[in-house]
Amino acid sequence: MVIKIHNTLTRKKEIFKPIKRDEINFFVCGPTAYSYAHIGNFKTYTQFDIIVNYLRHRKFKVNYIQNLTDIDDKIIHQAKESKEDPLKLSEKFCKIFIDDMESLDNTAVSKYIKATERLSDIISQVERLLKKEFAYQTSDGIYFNLEKNKDYGKLSGRTVLQAEDATTRVDHSKEKKNKGDFCLWKFSDEGISWDAPFGKGRPGWHIEDTAITEKEFGSQYDIHGGAVDLIFPHHEAEIAQMESISNKKPFVKYWMHTGFLDMKKEKMSKSVGNIITIRELLKKQKKETIRFFFASQHYRNRIEFSEEILEQSKNSLKKINDFITNLDKEDNDGTLKQLKEDFYNAMDDDFNTQKAITILYEFMNESNKTNTGGKQTLEFFKDINNIFKTFAFKGNIPKEIDDLAKERELARESKDWNQSDKLRSQIESKGYHIEDRKNGYALSGTGIPPI
Repeated sequence: MVIKIHNTLTRKKEIFKPIKRDEINFFVCGPTAYSYAHIGNFKTYTQFDIIVNYLRHRKFKVNYIQNLTDIDDKIIHQAKESKEDPLKLSEKFCKIFIDDMESLDNTAVSKYIKATERLSDIISQVERLLKKEFAYQTSDGIYFNLEKNKDYGKLSGRTVLQAEDATTRVDHSKEKKNKGDFCLWKFSDEGISWDAPFGKGRPGWHIEDTAITEKEFGSQYDIHGGAVDLIFPHHEAEIAQMESISNKKPFVKYWMHTGFLDMKKEKMSKSVGNIITIRELLKKQKKETIRFFFASQHYRNRIEFSEEILEQSKNSLKKINDFITNLDKEDNDGTLKQLKEDFYNAMDDDFNTQKAITILYEFMNESNKTNTGGKQTLEFFKDINNIFKTFAFKGNIPKEIDDLAKERELARESKDWNQSDKLRSQIESKGYHIEDRKNGYALSGTGIPPI
């Protein structure tokens, strides 16, 4: 087994070699908890969920951490607008986010950690950066001095001078030594603040992630993921902070970044106002369809969202489920060995889910032509469904639905078409699909009623 990962840091695919042989420390940037996360966010989280599932499928022990930014200027601003306590507001949206993750079957995360749960670690990192003179104090906060870090820009390819035009959070100060210097700690006596040896205030955005990962993983770890817009300045800042503290390189061996989800050729974002929340989408489509839509594209691809494209994913998934429904033969498994080899080769090549799913379709087409595909093939599809969490299986069909299908088959045999249609509607209203065949019928579905 050789897994290759496209490493943003080196800009090429590399053979994956964890720091510890069969253990992986994996971190992905979570949301800022001031509003509902949108489906563009969930493209990233679902694709990393699938990647972690695959690594575990390949017998790696993965410690997968996500942070939750529960204190930030955006949270404070939103709390003022809605006349709420900032910490209560962020607590509410942290819970909503985790509920939304579970509603989409994104369950691979080992632990969610809030920024406010690591304040002592954040303060410790700021203190060490001050002591090593990588940071300096102004009247409004503590800032990282980019001139002190010679490697700054190695992830994004930007120089210190190019960093000056970056729009970052809580980073505006006339007293900064360099325009691109970023805030580690913002002084404040009002609103939400905490005591620290260098002054009362609250943490900057970038410092929370390195404080969390140093506590959980140490000063170096295997994989850091996030959306492509976090490469600069957020991930660049993380590298500068942690490598300055530890004097160890690289801070992270492999950096992975997902492409945007576009709405009519425009990046989906709260600032643009073109967002759809996952809760809204789940009223129209099943979670399996949404997951399949995200899995059908390579995680690094920028993809466009539309109701039409999602409907195509629904139909494509149905073809797989219909194929699975017929896998009840005894021993005729055809070219299953080749399917497994091709599937794993695709997934081992930078987690190419798009190619892996294409390989499944090619196998299905050949299997339908040659009338092959038995119990071993069924077991393989069940096995890989632990990665995708999208397929439906006969064993999931409850007796109530099976009885309705049998009753409908009797109605069809007696040419009672009104009763047949009535029973079909009952079956579909309960979240299942029945397809008539020359010799009987096929049932599929997950039991989630249509909205």
